[in-house]
Amino acid sequence: MTTIAIVGTGPTGVYAFKALATAPGTSPLTIWLFEKGADAGVGMPYSDDTASPVMLANIASIEIPPVTRSYLDWLGAQTGALLRSYGIDPDDLDERDFTPRLMLGRYYRDEFDALVHAAEALGHRIELRERTEVTDIRPGGDGRLWLITDHGEIEEAFDKVVVATGHAFPEDQDSRKYFPSPWSGLVDTVVPACRVGILGTSLSAIDAAMAVASQHGRFVARRGTALLFEPNEAQAEHRLSITMMSRSGVLPEADFYCPIPYQPLAIMTPARLAELSGRADLLDAVFDVFREELALADPAYAETIGLTDATPDDIAERYFRNRKATAPFEWARRNLAEVEANRAAKATVPWRYAILRMHEAVEELVEEFSDQDHKRFDSGLKTMFVDNYAAVPPESIRRLLALHDAGFLEVRGLGSSWDMDETGNVTTIRTADVALEFDIFIDARGQKPLEAADLPFPSLRSALLAEGVDILEVDDDYTLLAAGPYDRRVRMGAIPYLMHDRPFVQGITAACEIGTRIGNSLLRQVDSPQGRRRRFGYWSDAGPVPVRRHAAAG
Repeated sequence: MTTIAIVGTGPTGVYAFKALATAPGTSPLTIWLFEKGADAGVGMPYSDDTASPVMLANIASIEIPPVTRSYLDWLGAQTGALLRSYGIDPDDLDERDFTPRLMLGRYYRDEFDALVHAAEALGHRIELRERTEVTDIRPGGDGRLWLITDHGEIEEAFDKVVVATGHAFPEDQDSRKYFPSPWSGLVDTVVPACRVGILGTSLSAIDAAMAVASQHGRFVARRGTALLFEPNEAQAEHRLSITMMSRSGVLPEADFYCPIPYQPLAIMTPARLAELSGRADLLDAVFDVFREELALADPAYAETIGLTDATPDDIAERYFRNRKATAPFEWARRNLAEVEANRAAKATVPWRYAILRMHEAVEELVEEFSDQDHKRFDSGLKTMFVDNYAAVPPESIRRLLALHDAGFLEVRGLGSSWDMDETGNVTTIRTADVALEFDIFIDARGQKPLEAADLPFPSLRSALLAEGVDILEVDDDYTLLAAGPYDRRVRMGAIPYLMHDRPFVQGITAACEIGTRIGNSLLRQVDSPQGRRRRFGYWSDAGPVPVRRHAAAG
């Protein structure tokens, strides 16, 4: 029996396991599943260790790829009492609703258990190790791989190892004053009423704000009024203050209604983009196609931002101009009203939908950009694309407005030049104009791309560094290349290591695509030493699949 290890059982590991364990007519496999946390299948962003009931998943039910059944079907099978305990109305389930992260974690746990039963029924041997951290992956003399865990060496060698460790954030800190991420012990920390600073204004920052605010009050919906934040009695003097900060000082917009699955683009087609491959002026050529598509989709919007004269270098400034000129909570209130009206009418804003679909198409060419074009892309189109696809649940905007209206939340723009100083128990953010002091500080800027030197497996890390590998390279099947004795034995599905040339490769839909691709490739035993290097997008067996990206933890 071929023996496979899956290291990490969050969504990427679950979908890889699904592909391996449920395909009919395959030879029996031995599949070992290693989970650092207490519950396999849940995934870090959806676990009790890092999420609280008030944190919402940033993906609607309709967009969650089914495991053995759809998320909506699973929700419909739960008791009314359980759903209500998570703030979900059992009589009003909707495929476009956003639910708490913890509920999504329960779904993946149940589906993981169902996969184990299905796999064993097909004759596969399944070995599960929860609360077990894989600390090293070592090559054996026969080409197989050995795993070392925090409980010792695993007694069995592996033909293939799938690394699906998901997002990677700094470990919990001893200090309860500075948190390098919202996942570094914040959920378990009692935050007093004090000055709280949050670096970032997107999904991770909203999670941090909710984790703090929920300790000092509750959100209340009263008929005929907007959502309210009612502070505890101890907050009568408003001693708690939360300040969210970013370079621009803008809040994300609310998730908008659009057709799913996506309608095809009219101009930015795969064939049109393939014609651009290899050009020295690739970014500018891509932008010309972007401009054509956007102008066709929404001529009025194109005229409003002066699209005819726009360049890759100033498109982000044009895109954000009106929002930056408007107070952040005033803009949020107007945007929320627009989004809610469009959802009720099932109306799609053409320019938003065009940008949403184009970010995936453009990503296919990002790794061909020159270093200079990479920098131009990061400060221009990428900024706009991320803002568009990382729109947050409307309920999150309602909560931010409630906190602001109650006097507990403000947003500050820092500009491009600022520094941070940690002195004693105070963290200070300084700009040219102001110094902001905080008793508790949370860095909530989300996941950063990782490199070979960041790998938590010493033997694999050393082998890659010895080969001169800095940024990990994988082929179409996510097989790790240039890995010395590990070559073609390791499938790399850990998203932070794939983000350098795939800037939008985050969220559950990406995890499904990666995990499914890995699982299917292992079943086919594709191990050609001349495997084609992966260059274009995400694929299913039927070809490229356009799906919406969501930042799962940042």
